[in-house]
Amino acid sequence: MTQRVELATVRDRLAVDEVVTEYAVAVDDGDWETYRGLFTSDGRADYRSAGGIEGDAKAVAAWLAESLRGFPVRQHLIVNRRVRFGVWEQDTGDTARVRADYVNPMGAAAGDGDGPAAAPDVVRGGRYAFGMLRTDEGWRLNEVIVREMWRRLPARSAAPAAP
Repeated sequence: MTQRVELATVRDRLAVDEVVTEYAVAVDDGDWETYRGLFTSDGRADYRSAGGIEGDAKAVAAWLAESLRGFPVRQHLIVNRRVRFGVWEQDTGDTARVRADYVNPMGAAAGDGDGPAAAPDVVRGGRYAFGMLRTDEGWRLNEVIVREMWRRLPARSAAPAAP
């Protein structure tokens, strides 16, 4: 591999990684316009393994906005990112696949503003599969698949003892 190809690969890797980060921030901040803008015009997302829907970015953004309304505190931690680029004639192609693990704590109520929020009400973990295409506007998502692997719900308080 030449230095020029290696530099192009590093630049693409950073750009793809930025899209994954922007995705997490958009969901956590409820910025559905940015979320939709991260996708190609025919981009789709599949949240069925997490109890959600599968559909185009616009429909999924509307579903996320509604279903996450009860959790104003959200924080995606996306780690162990594996990036693989499509290869065409020994050069970096215009496609990328990213596999990444996630942990996603969500809280139903924010703190009082003077300190941190209470412990999260729900914590989910799993793996994302991101499919990306290079477009005239840069790298964009054409596919997001969520594979929820575990979920921790709040502990239920014991019922009070009968008098």
